[in-house]
Amino acid sequence: MDLNQFGPASLGSLVPIKGTDPRSGPWEHAAFVPLPLPTGSPTLEAATYLAVADARAALAALDSTARQLPNPRLLRRPTLQAEAQSTSALEGTYAPLADVLTADEDRPDTPDLREVLNYVAMADRAFAWVEEGRPLTVGLLGELQQILVHRTRGENESSGRVRNGQVVIGRRQDAASTDLPVVAARFIPPPPGLDLDAGVRDLLDWMEVPRPRVVDPVVAAAMAHYQFETLHPFSDGNGRIGRLLVVIHLLKLGVLSEPTLTVSPWFEARRSAYYDHLLGVSTSGAWDPFVRFFAEGLEASAVQTRKQMLALAAVQADLKDVVRQSKLRADTAHALVDYAVGHPTFTVRAVERDLGVSYARANGLVSQLISIGVLSPLDESDNYRRRFYAPAVLSVLVARGDA
Repeated sequence: MDLNQFGPASLGSLVPIKGTDPRSGPWEHAAFVPLPLPTGSPTLEAATYLAVADARAALAALDSTARQLPNPRLLRRPTLQAEAQSTSALEGTYAPLADVLTADEDRPDTPDLREVLNYVAMADRAFAWVEEGRPLTVGLLGELQQILVHRTRGENESSGRVRNGQVVIGRRQDAASTDLPVVAARFIPPPPGLDLDAGVRDLLDWMEVPRPRVVDPVVAAAMAHYQFETLHPFSDGNGRIGRLLVVIHLLKLGVLSEPTLTVSPWFEARRSAYYDHLLGVSTSGAWDPFVRFFAEGLEASAVQTRKQMLALAAVQADLKDVVRQSKLRADTAHALVDYAVGHPTFTVRAVERDLGVSYARANGLVSQLISIGVLSPLDESDNYRRRFYAPAVLSVLVARGDA
């Protein structure tokens, strides 16, 4: 890490770290420890306040749309899968969105798919925790991290706990090929120990206190996101957990009532600027450009998520019209349409379990919806575990991923 980039306006301190390289022997360097977050808002320019206001308006429109839908929870799963794919891509794990949407969650085909689907399971756990009205805790974060890295290359003996070793982030473009990792690193977060543990607890306590009169919720979400990423409390998965915490924070602040917001596609498309803005806060206290960038991302993400939500709702209505115009009249046929919107692919066994019907009835319903063009088989190679999907639903979701 280039220590010279940390000037007088830096929002933290450099602390000494040391270790031993197997080839070159002992080394000494420094890590960055951020200051605790202030109770008030950082100084922002008028243009940034306008960006924050635009983000709030877009988030309000998204939440209003969700409230007006008969069952917004139906749309949680497909939007969450799209978020999982993009936030994993930001960390170098790429699985095509169509593969994510059509994967068998019980037996993913590739390690990358497992990582992405672990994110979905982690988010489900986090959302359930918030819906129960429980406060954010270090224990919860550890549980989420353990779910995220389960049976992946990131799993190790410290999984589920705040890290007990030093980590480095990225590599500077101007670093020499012979530089040690700590020297070549783009950023070095705090060393492990009691201070790191306390920093994580302080952040979670800060997130639990709403400050609408002094800190706009969008600004608060930006500040908390910066702090989490800078603390970098786990050995793996910090970026994905940090972006999930953005949505969780907005839920806890009452800005959102349903966690359908997907933030990572926008940041994934601007990853270099995203990392630069995070670093700029640490090195020179550059809150204003980071908050503006963050607010612009939330606005664009909310607008795009709302478009997808409306598109899925329209497809849902169109498919029900197809059912009504057929000879099918059973309420369970409409329930299966809803199920196909909320589950991009599924098996007959899943329909049996989740709709509470017999296997024969579930199989018959699936066959009937195939006959009228609502559903299609995804794969004919395994009759017992055949998966089905609604092509119109998948088309909307894949188009979202390409936006």
